[in-house]
Amino acid sequence: MQAAAADLRLDANAVDYVLLAIYFALVLGIGYVARRQVSSSIDFFLSGRSLPAWVTGLAFISANLGAIEVMGMSANGAEYGMPTAHYFWIGAVPAMLFLGIVMMPFYYGSKVRSVPEFMLRRFGKPAHLVNGVSFAVAQVLIAGANLFLLASVVNLLLGWPIWVSVIVAAAIVLSYTALGGLSAAIYNEVLQFVVIVAALLPLTIVGLYKVGGWQGLVDKVSAGPGGPEQINSWPGNQLTGFTDNFLSVLGLVFGLGFVLSFGYWTTNFVEVQRAMAARSMSAARRTPIIGAFPKLLIPFIVIIPGMIAGVAVTELQGDNKAALIAGDEAPSGATFNQALLLLMRDLLPNGMLGIAIAGLLASFMAGMAANLSSFNTVFTYDIWQAYLRKDRPDGYYLKVGRVVTAIATVLAIGTAFIASTYANLMDYLQQLFSFFNAPLFATFILGMFWRRMTPTAGWTGLVAGTLSAITVFVLTESGVWALPGQGGAFVGAGAAFVVDIAVSVAVTMVTQPKPASELAGLVYSLTPKETRRHETTGEDAGWYRNPGLLAGIVLVITITLNIIF
Repeated sequence: MQAAAADLRLDANAVDYVLLAIYFALVLGIGYVARRQVSSSIDFFLSGRSLPAWVTGLAFISANLGAIEVMGMSANGAEYGMPTAHYFWIGAVPAMLFLGIVMMPFYYGSKVRSVPEFMLRRFGKPAHLVNGVSFAVAQVLIAGANLFLLASVVNLLLGWPIWVSVIVAAAIVLSYTALGGLSAAIYNEVLQFVVIVAALLPLTIVGLYKVGGWQGLVDKVSAGPGGPEQINSWPGNQLTGFTDNFLSVLGLVFGLGFVLSFGYWTTNFVEVQRAMAARSMSAARRTPIIGAFPKLLIPFIVIIPGMIAGVAVTELQGDNKAALIAGDEAPSGATFNQALLLLMRDLLPNGMLGIAIAGLLASFMAGMAANLSSFNTVFTYDIWQAYLRKDRPDGYYLKVGRVVTAIATVLAIGTAFIASTYANLMDYLQQLFSFFNAPLFATFILGMFWRRMTPTAGWTGLVAGTLSAITVFVLTESGVWALPGQGGAFVGAGAAFVVDIAVSVAVTMVTQPKPASELAGLVYSLTPKETRRHETTGEDAGWYRNPGLLAGIVLVITITLNIIF
């Protein structure tokens, strides 16, 4: 893992460091206060299911607005341009609405403590174990990517070696996550969301001014190596790697918009955990829908700065950008992952630079804390308690959760070095999603709506889907199948979904299903409607708390943005 070049250092001064110190004091203070509210494992892992919808809604989106989201999407903006918006308007919002309207009544109503626990009740121990282990591995790998980017900022700020930065950054996140559990993570995520927006909005405005407004940006991007295709979100050929427009749109809609997106947002416990911490069924359903409102607007403060960096930052302009797009090393030594940092270096004065650095650190810590808090829940409940140490006192599992958080942090330090080998970390992230999320979604959605699906089909479909995505990855990496950009991940996700469904159906035909009496609350057709309804009185009263109406408003805005861009 190489340290950044000397000319990429951020010119921070005493004012910036004071602002950073204040921010870190707030973060650790929240962890300390949250610790006083933790008296049981449910308090530590699920905040006692007591939080209001606006808190869980902001935490829901902030947990996703981590290092990979902020730095990775700005890197995508610099490399691919506006087609990156598909990760939000096609690849996130529809699935978030589906989670709130359709899925949360099953999660929250069944009172499960994690997504793998839901798999246990629906399919039995083999599927539960496969899901628990694969999820834990995925979170450690993703936490490593967040940690690597966090360390990169510390390296640019202080000039410390990357390995020292990795360890220091990991210690900060571990301190408040191990202290206060999910509550500390969630309340810090709300703070971090505010700090991130306060950092990136001024950067976007100043950047647009520098390049001559929106039209100036359009002209410069159109004249650059990426060409005018980077201005419009459709058909997104550079992003998908397909030269044919129809195949590109198909890859975006099916691979990203359906398989990867629904696989991530509806079954990824990192996100679902936030909604499960809400104080009522209505609040749980509103959590992802509330999060969808800011999700619609995040492209304007993440992707556009990346596009500006691609035409305004010397190290990413001209031959440098052309080399990076071609997959080669840029003469400047810079990568697309540094787009946001380089733009901050060039545009922001001291003081504002401190706020921007705090915003980046906030995003990195939000992402890593989300990975750690979901990892410790799944490992403690779904692996340790379920298979290794059953029937222990609740306090025992609370202690295990804290120890596991520390172990996961150490593992993330190791996986940070894997992430460092990717010039664009979104390529890395999408590959992981195709391995872990796409097959899980296929198993999940089939099992929820098809009562006949058997426990054996649950785990065999998961394994077969994962192996098919890995096969596509090996074929693309070895050059057998030429799929540049993130097309390999989209194809791998599609393959995982189709293979999982095919294997699950085939295995179901020759194996024994569970009796219907054991599937109430787990299969749509066998779950009474009244158990899927939420309260509409008291704290859940009012039209503005109606999940269906809020989802409809978000959907109209999403369609409008896709038409405009």
